[in-house]
This record gives sequence, C-alpha cells and structure tokens, in this order.
Amino acid sequence: MNNIGTLCHWGPLIALSLISIISSCTVYCSLLWWPIDTQGGIINLTIFLSWVIATFYNFFRAIHLGPGYVPRDWKPQKKSDQKFLQYCKICLSFKAPRSHHCRRCNRCVMKMDHHCPWINGCVGHFNHKNFTLFLLFAPCGCLQSAFILIAYFIFFLRTGGVAYYVAHDDFFSIFGVIFAMVTIGLAIGVIIAVGMLLYMQLKSIIRNETGIENWIRSKAKYRRDEDEDWIYPYHLGYWRNILEVCNGCKEPKGDGIYWTVREGCNQYTMTIEQLEQKQEKRDRTVPYIAVRKYNGSFVAWRHGIRVCCSFPINDDPRIPINVGDKILITRSTKRWLYGDKVLDKSKDAEGREIRVRGWFPRHCAVREEDALKKDE
Repeated sequence: MNNIGTLCHWGPLIALSLISIISSCTVYCSLLWWPIDTQGGIINLTIFLSWVIATFYNFFRAIHLGPGYVPRDWKPQKKSDQKFLQYCKICLSFKAPRSHHCRRCNRCVMKMDHHCPWINGCVGHFNHKNFTLFLLFAPCGCLQSAFILIAYFIFFLRTGGVAYYVAHDDFFSIFGVIFAMVTIGLAIGVIIAVGMLLYMQLKSIIRNETGIENWIRSKAKYRRDEDEDWIYPYHLGYWRNILEVCNGCKEPKGDGIYWTVREGCNQYTMTIEQLEQKQEKRDRTVPYIAVRKYNGSFVAWRHGIRVCCSFPINDDPRIPINVGDKILITRSTKRWLYGDKVLDKSKDAEGREIRVRGWFPRHCAVREEDALKKDE
C-alpha cells in the first residue's frame, strides 16, 4: 500500500508516462515500418521490448526496495563510540556511518546519495543498483526508439508524404507521423537528461562515494593544508567498489550500518570529519534579524526582478519570515540567505526537534549586531 502511495506523485507519474508514450509509439511505428512477419522485425521488436521490461522492472524495484532506513532509537554497540556520531534530533537516534537525514522522507537514510523525485524517494544502500540499472536501460531503449522512429519518418516520406495520405484519406498514418515526431524529441531528451544522471551514478559507484560524501570529501581537502592529507575511508579499489553495490543478483554488501573501510581508517573516520565540519559551520553562523516580511513563495516576484531571477538553483525550501524573527545564517548568495529560524517552541510533544530552515531574500534581514547598533 505504501508503494502505491509513493507512485501517486508527480515524479513517478511523469516518468511512467514518458516511458509509456515512447514505448507505445515505438511499437506502433515499428510494426508499420518493420512488420513481425519478418525475422528482422521480430528481433527488432524483441530487443526493444526487452529494454522496456528491464526499465519498468528496475524502476518499480527501486521504489519497492527503498534505500533502507536507520532503525529508530539506534545507537552503537559501545557507548564510548557515541561521541564519534551525530545525533538526529528528529529521529531521536544516532546517525549510523554514511547515513543522513532526509527532510522529505523524514527518516535517516542508509548511505544516502540523494532524494530523487522520479521515484519519489531516496537513492541509498539497498536500491542504488536498481536505480542505476533503471538509468541504464531507459536511455538504451530510447536510443533504439529514436532510430526506429526516424526510420519510420523516412519511410513515410518515401511513400509519398502528407499529400499522398491526404489524397487516400489515410489520416491515421498522418497522426502517427506527428506522434512519432513528438516522440523523437522526447526520446532524445531522455537520452541526454538520463544519460547525464547515469554518468553521475556510475562515477559514484566506481568511487564508492555518494553525492553527499563527495561534498564532505571536497570540504575535508579544502580545510586542510596542501601537505596534510585526509584519506577517504571507503575507496577500496575500483573493482571492489563496484562489487559493494553491484554484487551480482545478491543484495549489496553490508548491512547499511557497518562498512568495509580501507587500511588506516576505521568505522568513524568519516563521521569524525563530519562532526568537525559541523562545528566549523556552527562557528561561522551569523545571527540576522528580519526587517521585511517574506511569505516563503518560490518565485519572490514582490522583492524585485533581480531577486526573482537570481534564486538559488537547488531543491532547498524557502522559509516565511516576519519582521523581528531571528535567523541563524549559515550560507548565502549575492541576493539570498540560508539559515535556521529561531523558534519559541523547538520541540514537539514527542520530543522531536522542530526545524524551520531554508532560503529567503537577503534584503529581508540585517545582521543582529547592525540592528542593535541602529537601535542605540
């Protein structure tokens, strides 16, 4: 039942619609251009349907498996190890190594790579392989689809084009050509867009490094001197890295909590680095006071064309603010600020942290120290 709810979202619905449209148009045009009463036609259609079935299977499999979630109230076996881990104030449990809290899933996700709108869920430990295979088979099918549809269009022109079919009142074939032209554009779009995502996921698997870990690793190098090296603990060699995710027909290696690490590292090498980076982030936090109201809308048209056109290009939320609100700023762009709003009530009835965090226009707030000086 939960999987059905996951599918009833704009992301999976658009993905399924695109696959269905491209598949149905390709099969229709393929039967007209290369009928199955020939051996070549049978082989062509069989190969294409194989791509379609593999795409659907891995799409639904990625949704069904899910990324894997850290059990609630989880903590390390040794109490002394707790100091090496972050504590999630929303899940009320420690974050296992390589796990991160997803604000959309509202859970701590094992080996979280990213939250994908197309499967309406996170890509993580258990579904990383099937998600990558979905990204592989979809453009392969679209590539064959593009060749079939282009060949069908050439076949249409050689048999007389639009004038011939209008003269013979064969408007169904004309509709098919228009449908084919639109589908060619969709197929090429999928090849380009999904192909880029596939490249990113293959790079992630080969390096045994999620997108979030890549960001942590780059910051680890940035905050150190050139002669000081930080060893990424999960790079085991390219072949072993691949086997960590693509372990044949078996589940990926590991239980999502404890991981194989390279020599010279331990289970908490990455988490210790994260704690240090979090502390530096807190030290850089600057308190701001809101001086102008912002309703949290994605398109901030009331705040000027420059603010509206220079919005942050990411999936982070916008937060509404009122005059007098205090916000702890941790990131910024030229015209936007990102931070946590200081709330009167910081926990709910169950003791979970209530967090309001996101972007708002820079001119809606000033530094707290500047506001105090102005009042003086």
